[in-house]
Amino acid sequence: MTRTIESWLTDMDGVLVHEGKAIPGAAEFVTTLRDRGRPFLILTNNSIFTARDLRARLAASGIEVPEESIWTSALATAQFLSDQNPGGSAYAIGEAGLTTALYESGYTLTESDPDYVVLGETRTYSFEAITKAVRLILGGAKFICTNPDPTGPSTEGPLPATGSVAAMITRATKREPYFIGKPNPMMFRSALNRIDAHSESTAMIGDRMDTDVVAGIEAGLHTFLVLTGSTKIKDVDSYPFRPSTVVDSIADLVERI
Repeated sequence: MTRTIESWLTDMDGVLVHEGKAIPGAAEFVTTLRDRGRPFLILTNNSIFTARDLRARLAASGIEVPEESIWTSALATAQFLSDQNPGGSAYAIGEAGLTTALYESGYTLTESDPDYVVLGETRTYSFEAITKAVRLILGGAKFICTNPDPTGPSTEGPLPATGSVAAMITRATKREPYFIGKPNPMMFRSALNRIDAHSESTAMIGDRMDTDVVAGIEAGLHTFLVLTGSTKIKDVDSYPFRPSTVVDSIADLVERI
């Protein structure tokens, strides 16, 4: 049975942009969504940047997206904590994307007896901050991470990211974190709530089988895998699950809107 798709979720890197440049068809896809009034969100596990930062970065590549149409793992984490423990406190390791989201959700950022230690992505992980996180978790703070990605990209090559630093903290504390970002379908469900969409009529577009596609399947969405990012067509059969549809790129989906 062919689903009627009324709302769209899409990954950013590898789907809309690659190394700061728009992937052909991406600007047209987003413009068509906006022109036809389709609810949509652009999702990213990157917790470094605020939605405003990412809007500017996309605009520089030629893709015009309103700030409110961007949903980061930092925003999803702040929403989760606000739902779980409104007005709580956190010791946060991360950049402006995370600290701004927590602050705007009503959280107090503190090093003194916080409810949570929240680990996000940063290019300057501090041994002092990691030590502080270990001691706070051992003292009773709950351990939350924005996303499980073990590495992040840089012009020089891969960098240790949230998942790798989380593993170090877990080894020191024997406490496993709760990860909010992909592949946890929690991030997709919070995105659906944000645009008041239903899983039965929403599609997810991603370039990774192990995050975008599996989380989309678990959230009950129609999943499109594009081949402009991490996953190649020869890799698909190695997974025990399959996307609903495989297409070459985002350009092939403009006519589906």
